[in-house]
Amino acid sequence: MKDTLNQALTAIFAQKLRAALIVLAMSIGISSVTILTALGESARSYIVHEFEALGTHLLIMLPGRSETTGGQPPIFGETPRDLTLEDAEAIARSRYIAAIAPVSVGSAPVSALGLEREATIMGSTAALRRVRHLNMAQGRFLPQTDIDQALPVCVIGQTIKNELFAKQSALGQWLRINDRRFRVIGVLSSEGQSVGVDFDEMVIIPVASAQILFNNHSLFRILAEAKSKKAMYQAVIDIGQIIKRRHDGEEDITVITQDSVVNTFDEILSALTLTVASIAAISLVVAGVLVMNVMLVSVSQRTPEIGLLKALGASQSQLQWLFLTEAAILSIAGALLGLLLGKLALFLFQMLYPNFPVILPTWALMAALLVSVLTGLVFGVLPARKAAKLEPISALAKR
Repeated sequence: MKDTLNQALTAIFAQKLRAALIVLAMSIGISSVTILTALGESARSYIVHEFEALGTHLLIMLPGRSETTGGQPPIFGETPRDLTLEDAEAIARSRYIAAIAPVSVGSAPVSALGLEREATIMGSTAALRRVRHLNMAQGRFLPQTDIDQALPVCVIGQTIKNELFAKQSALGQWLRINDRRFRVIGVLSSEGQSVGVDFDEMVIIPVASAQILFNNHSLFRILAEAKSKKAMYQAVIDIGQIIKRRHDGEEDITVITQDSVVNTFDEILSALTLTVASIAAISLVVAGVLVMNVMLVSVSQRTPEIGLLKALGASQSQLQWLFLTEAAILSIAGALLGLLLGKLALFLFQMLYPNFPVILPTWALMAALLVSVLTGLVFGVLPARKAAKLEPISALAKR
């Protein structure tokens, strides 16, 4: 085995340009697979984390039933009932629900200290902080009051605070929303965007105040936190029954569980990662074809050497192992260079986008190395067999 390895290394260094081309081709294939797999896995992890950060055992209730029959909705007939504060109170009494936060959303101009800008206004209750895991930078969140009690208080996001109260404390200041005034009692920590919701540019007021402000008594959503993961699935059934009793026998809401959203995106993005990696793996096949072509040329150029080895007693299996070892060494060298280039590219990507987590799974590294070696061996079989079948006399005569 040691002699075979030495002979293979001698042959590789004798044709440095040929070896460099094979290593380069293999490294391009490996780096492509590594980079695309890492980006796909990172996107999956990032989106799943975003949904998991929404809350714990989260339930989202939307007005209207999701239909799966297809086609256009009926032109005539009743529209789904709106969700109301009374619905939220009834759902809150479910033994599977730990907290519930009705949500009303609108857009309005907000002004303070002579400055004005447009902002998203969210009406909710004190439970929103628990359900959505919100953190406070200053002050306190909405007070614990009856769900239908309208209070002139608000909690603002960091962007609102910086733009309207840049040079002084926002706590205790009056903020005008449309024609109504609200006292700032708290400032949220910078949350950034979470699944399309930017709390930094939001003003949160009591839900009853929001309904008066926008003259709209329907709710945009109802967010709830189940008592446990097991209770979350039981809560879905219980909520359906509660709404059915309240809406004249119609279960006209859609309940989305956090797990269902996470699992759906996880499956989609995992499949996408494998698809992209498979497409990138085509470059490994191209590299394998190059290995085979170069090795076939090598067999033609080394015909006298092969003839001499056979004349000295080398068997067919020994000659096959010689060429396969050479192909394996070149493939491993290409794989290691490809992994190095891939990690370098991912490092630069992380430098450009520091908020995006770049994850290179261990299985991708192992698979890349294994596939590169197999590619080299599979495409090295034909040249090795051709070399092993040469007759000693014909080979020495270069025939």
